[in-house]
Amino acid sequence: MKNKNLFLILTIAGASAFFSCNSQSQKPPVTKTVVDSSATVAVNMLPKAEYDRYHNTAKHFFDSLLKDINGSYLVAKDGQVVLEKYVGFIDPQRKKDSITSTSAFHLASVSKTFTAMATLKLWQDGRLRLEDDLTKYFPNFPYPGVTVKMLLTHRSGLPNYVHYLESYHWDKRKLVTNEDVLSTLYTMHPPLQFATGKHFAYCNTNYALLALIIEKVSNMKYADFLSTTFFKPLQMNDTYVYNISDSLTAMPSFEYNNRRFPLEFLDLVYGDKNVYSTVRDMLKWDQALYAGKFFQQATLDSAFSPYSFEKNGKRNYGLGWRMTFLDNGKKLLYHNGWWHGNNTAFIRLIDEHATIIVLGNKFNKRIYQSKKLADMFGDYQQHGDFEEEGAP
Repeated sequence: MKNKNLFLILTIAGASAFFSCNSQSQKPPVTKTVVDSSATVAVNMLPKAEYDRYHNTAKHFFDSLLKDINGSYLVAKDGQVVLEKYVGFIDPQRKKDSITSTSAFHLASVSKTFTAMATLKLWQDGRLRLEDDLTKYFPNFPYPGVTVKMLLTHRSGLPNYVHYLESYHWDKRKLVTNEDVLSTLYTMHPPLQFATGKHFAYCNTNYALLALIIEKVSNMKYADFLSTTFFKPLQMNDTYVYNISDSLTAMPSFEYNNRRFPLEFLDLVYGDKNVYSTVRDMLKWDQALYAGKFFQQATLDSAFSPYSFEKNGKRNYGLGWRMTFLDNGKKLLYHNGWWHGNNTAFIRLIDEHATIIVLGNKFNKRIYQSKKLADMFGDYQQHGDFEEEGAP
C-alpha cells in the first residue's frame, strides 16, 4: 500500500487479504502488524474460539434483527472483522446492482462525527478555539453568544434549517447550500429555539455552520479538508462528500415500500450529513479514533465527555458524539443517522476496542436496535434500549 501514514501488513498462511466479501467463512489470521509513521506494533489476533464466539453470536443477532435489510453491516474486535455482510441492491426497486464492499452509503447524521473531529483537529492544532464566538467567523452574526463549542454540543439554541426554511417559504425549486443556511439566519432571522447555551436540542444548523467554519479556518473546501486530513491518509478510498455532480452515481435511497426518494431542496447541505462511506472505510475511521493516529488522548477525552446535564438520565451528547453512561461505569459511544431512506448506526465500545457498523439505503428503523449487540462484548445493558434522533 502506498499510504505514507498508515498501512497494514497482514500475515496469514494461505490467505492474501484481511477483509473478505464473505467474512462468514473467513478464519482469523494469526498476526497482524500495524505500521504507521511513528511506530511498528505487532498485535495478536483473536484466538479462534473467541473469534468463532463473536462471529456466531453476531450472525445470529443480525440474521434475526435485519433479515430484510437492504444494506451492509460489519462487526469488529481489536480492528479484526468478526462479521461482515452485504445484502440487497443499490436499486431495490428494480433489483439492480448488488450491494458490495465498495458501495458507499449516505451516512446521514453519522457524517457529524467527521465534522466534529475535523473541528477538533483544527482546535488541537491551535487554529481555532472552542470558545470562539461565531462573530469571529461570521461578522455581525445575528444570534449573540453562540460559540463553536455550542455548535458541537447542540446547545446553541439556533433554529433548525430543516424546519424553518420551509415555514419561511423557501422556493423549493432552488437547492439550499451551506451559505444559504448562513444567509437566511441573517435575512429571515427565525427565532431561537431556546436561550443560547441553556440546554441541548439536536439541530442540523449547528453542523452546517461548523462546516463553513472548517472552510474558513483551513482555507479549503470542507470536502477537500476531510479528504486531505482523514480519507486519503486512512485509504478510505470509497468515502467522499456528496455534491451535485455526484447525483447520477451516488447511491439513492428508498422508502420501505421501494419508493425512491428524489433529489430535494435540502440535499446539498453538508456537515450535518452528506458524507458517503462503506462499512470497511468506517472501520478504518473507527480505528483512527484512538490516541496516536490523528488525535491526542486529551482531544479524544474532550470529544467523548458529556456536556448536557439539565435532564437526569443515562444519555448525553459530547462533541459530535452520542453516548450512554451506565451505572456500572461503562460508556457506549455511537451516532445514528436518518435522512430520507437512509438509516445508519456507528457504535464504538472503546473499553473493548470493538465496533458495530450498519448502513442501509432502504428505510429500516430496526437498524437502530444494533446497539443491543454491544452486550456481546461487555455489560452494556442495551437489550430493549434504543432510540432514533432526538434528545440525548
